Amino acid sequence: MLSPQRFRDSGHSKYAFVDRVLVRCPKCTGIAHVAPAAIVGEASPSLSAPRRLVCRACGVTRHAAGGMSLFRGTGEAVDPYFGLPLWLQTETRHGRVWAYNPEHLGLMRQFVQAPLRERPPWDSSGRKMTLVARLPAWIKNAKNRAEVLRAIDRIRASLVSR
Repeated sequence: MLSPQRFRDSGHSKYAFVDRVLVRCPKCTGIAHVAPAAIVGEASPSLSAPRRLVCRACGVTRHAAGGMSLFRGTGEAVDPYFGLPLWLQTETRHGRVWAYNPEHLGLMRQFVQAPLRERPPWDSSGRKMTLVARLPAWIKNAKNRAEVLRAIDRIRASLVSR
């Protein structure tokens, strides 16, 4: 696959990918899905809408009333609704690479592999601190590109192996 030469920041916020999250099932340790609980008449659920955890492997289901707390620490990354470990994460010698879902992981991969990374000008009316702007400096550093891309590939492989 040819790597893109340029990445243009799409302006996604840190909340853009928390709608659907892949976590480790608390019962069987397989892949479980966290998604908005279906509410009749609601077109687009809000970030604080009730969530439902479903594991297709063992059948466990759980409900969260709503509200969220984004992961801000060190150690194992957890989802914002149930506090369960994220499925898409791995450790590197610099720190932990993690993503909420495959789309989040894909955006990070596009950003990391591009040698030219463009952001909107500071005087534009868009968001200033986008998701990619908030990435740790060691992920943004070009000298760590190969290691971070290997970590992202390991994470992606964990989806295929299940």
